[in-house]
Amino acid sequence: MSKIDDRTTPGSFEPTMVVDKPLTWLKTLSIFLDTLSSTAVSRCWPALIITGIWSSSICVLNYYTHGKLSIQPTLITVFGTVLGFIISFRTSSSFERYNEGAKLWSHIVLNCRILARTVWFHVPDNSFSAPSKDHHHPTADEITDQDPAKTHKEYAMTLIEKKTVVNLLEAYAIAVKHYLRGEEGIHYKDLYPLVPFLSSLHYSFPAIVPSKNDEIRRLRRRHTHDPSHDISEFSGRATVGPTHEVTVPGSLSRLDNRRFWTDTSVKTIAPPYYDPESLLPAELPPRHCWRAAFPFPIFFWVWRILKKHFCKPGADDAPQNLRPSKNNVPLEISLYLTSYISALQTRKTVDVSTLGVLHATLNQLVDALTGLERILATPIPFSYSSHLWTVTLLYCAALPFQLWSTLEWFTIPANVIASCVFYGFLVAGEEIENPFGYDKNDLNMEYLVEKIIRKELHAITATPVPNPALWAFSKENNFLQVGQYSKDNSDKIPVAWVDKGREEILSALHESHTI
Repeated sequence: MSKIDDRTTPGSFEPTMVVDKPLTWLKTLSIFLDTLSSTAVSRCWPALIITGIWSSSICVLNYYTHGKLSIQPTLITVFGTVLGFIISFRTSSSFERYNEGAKLWSHIVLNCRILARTVWFHVPDNSFSAPSKDHHHPTADEITDQDPAKTHKEYAMTLIEKKTVVNLLEAYAIAVKHYLRGEEGIHYKDLYPLVPFLSSLHYSFPAIVPSKNDEIRRLRRRHTHDPSHDISEFSGRATVGPTHEVTVPGSLSRLDNRRFWTDTSVKTIAPPYYDPESLLPAELPPRHCWRAAFPFPIFFWVWRILKKHFCKPGADDAPQNLRPSKNNVPLEISLYLTSYISALQTRKTVDVSTLGVLHATLNQLVDALTGLERILATPIPFSYSSHLWTVTLLYCAALPFQLWSTLEWFTIPANVIASCVFYGFLVAGEEIENPFGYDKNDLNMEYLVEKIIRKELHAITATPVPNPALWAFSKENNFLQVGQYSKDNSDKIPVAWVDKGREEILSALHESHTI
């Protein structure tokens, strides 16, 4: 089977033919298993196996005892109806959390778009030269008297600032992704290149989302080969280079200094350089996904308790003298964005309405972060979940006693199917209760960050700001929307209508509307 692809070969404008390779049985099996891993069966198959063994045992006992262990199926209707309502409420609550997380991420995407567009388009090309107190426009003599070297540097500084702020918006979304997954710090391959200067400061923001330092430390050892890289950045250390002094202009450190480019300079310590090999990968999915299948989490939970009380602490549990790690990185990035808005306000180079938009969009970003923290910080109460699981287990365990008198040996598949329905809804609700992990049914935050936010922000900064004087009066602009238009017709291009005047344009618009 073949299809026409839109891709073209170099030097040719004709589409190429792409032949679809037939699926082999191995590829088909791989697709089937991958699809099956996205279903609730992949998370409750051990419980279904245990249910099948239990049902078989009860059926065998009933067969040899002539049904003495069977009971009347009255409880099926009563408890089944009540349990169905409770499980439905549990699943609905989890889906509300999932849907709320998706809405908050859409708010992050929206406000990143608005804030990046406002900074790139509405902040003037020279945001360092403050206007005069009387706000009069500079005359030609005043413009001529300006220092060209100073003006050139100020334009370059403004462009660097604006691009860095746009990078901070991308870093904010990436930091939110890592923060929601309990992955502390900034030393990730997708985050650190955007915010290397965050290493020089440490804000003591508490992390509402629990971190997973021990797990990340083990993953760090798996992803690196150099023993010196085994220390996780989550504890504050990584393979770093020496620090070095850099000189920055005095105007960058003191906003009240109107003499931007004088001999005054400030010495500062630049953040240490981190070896790219020591950075953690952008994604750190769990190594053993089969542990999530019920009832294995119960066994591992009991094992961790026993290990904590009876086993000696290992190398991973030994206390280490490490510097504090960064907790709430998104909130820290928001402070850097606030400092930029404050600098624009101090320089008085941006009008009040633009500052209002910048403040509002930044507040919306922090509000979305707070909402996402609320979802993770307020899980379903343990007493409710444990009691629901207990009642469901007892109900499914009692089904073989009630179904034997009616179905006999068909009790085994019937009980397995019924258990799959109840267990499936429970594990599905638990999976989407926290939609920010690495499960296949979780929110695709990688797509939101890399395919939408990153590409859109790069597209904004990669193209010069459109000039209305160019595109509005372009020959290709058929602003009257006439049926037959050609840019070669000199009477219908926008420049020709400028010479005709306003009355002619209004008359043509009226005629085009009545047609």
